[in-house]
Amino acid sequence: MEISERAKNISPSLTLAITAKAKAMKAQGLDVVSFGAGEPDFNTPDYIIEAAKYALDKGMTKYTPVPGTVELRRAIADKLERDIGVKYAPEQIVVSTGGKQTLRNACEAIINPGDEVLLPAPYWLTYPELIRMSGGKVVVMETTDKSHLKITPEQLENAITPKTKALIFTNPSNPTGMVYTPEEIAALAKVVEAHGIYVISDEIYEKLVYGVPFSSMASFGNMKDLTIICSGMSKTYSMTGWRVGYSAAPLNVAKAMSSIQSHTTSNTNSIAQYASYVALTDDRGEEFLKNMVKVFDARRRLIVSLVRSAPLLSCVEPMGAFYVMVNVSGTFGKKCDGEVINNSSDFCAKLLEKSLVAAVDGAAFGAPEYVRLSYACSEDDIKKGLERVAAFTASLE
Repeated sequence: MEISERAKNISPSLTLAITAKAKAMKAQGLDVVSFGAGEPDFNTPDYIIEAAKYALDKGMTKYTPVPGTVELRRAIADKLERDIGVKYAPEQIVVSTGGKQTLRNACEAIINPGDEVLLPAPYWLTYPELIRMSGGKVVVMETTDKSHLKITPEQLENAITPKTKALIFTNPSNPTGMVYTPEEIAALAKVVEAHGIYVISDEIYEKLVYGVPFSSMASFGNMKDLTIICSGMSKTYSMTGWRVGYSAAPLNVAKAMSSIQSHTTSNTNSIAQYASYVALTDDRGEEFLKNMVKVFDARRRLIVSLVRSAPLLSCVEPMGAFYVMVNVSGTFGKKCDGEVINNSSDFCAKLLEKSLVAAVDGAAFGAPEYVRLSYACSEDDIKKGLERVAAFTASLE
């Protein structure tokens, strides 16, 4: 018996594969420095952990409504009004089992077979898979260092056709770390409104910005009616393993997303929901976030300076998330042990083999001239890893 054609066409997550390989090599005793992590290297704050214990002690172990407890959905709605100035009713909020399920629900709710979905590159590698699983067609919009890895209104206008259903918009961006300014988002929003297409706005890294403001697409003009905000607890509160995502959407879309979820996972873990409610409503979260952002900002400045001092490499300075896209095209055509480096895949393979440094191949993000480095690791690892990277690029012939 064969598996379905749909399953055959799904690519596994390269970021998870790289992280797993690096861990396996470390378990073998190899001193591997991994820049593949897609999660904060901070533990979940104690007050959130205590909230989960409280929920267990109080017997909060039963099913909840499919889209989440009313208390949590109200807390999310309050958070959105407070942070981006947009009002949502609890009925417009759907709590899901992680950010990926939120995005999957959104795609399933709006995409019909043959619909075109615009996707700026570099993109998070899961986006094209979600589009295809929903029967949509991926339309990639390329960006460059010159455009600071961002799309322009003119580019968006030119990409829209009668078949265009949605734009997937990530701000701040994984994998680039780029943050769109309010003026840039306003200009893009005008194009979207003129054509009446949806925006699936992934805002999971909204709180991880460094010296620049975060703006939501839903805040501009009438974009609330066209925007599906997808976010979650994983990055802001270092709750990756808790698997809590959420969306805010037009009511008809939210109802569709809830219906879809009712036949897949049903409700998100009840304990994690209560812990998330406390995370959003307890003032101690602000202090935790303030410290985490300060640490990430210092690492960001360190890794950018070290990348730029390494031979043959360059990067655009990221202003959000905890990633930097490194342009490695300067190494193409160079030789390592007599073998030519032709692309980012060759670069990553040789870097891991020769220098024990794990980076994520940019080809997985639609950016074959780049590799992604995560600075969700210690400053010591950043220094040690980039020292090895610099020695590696310097050794190429």
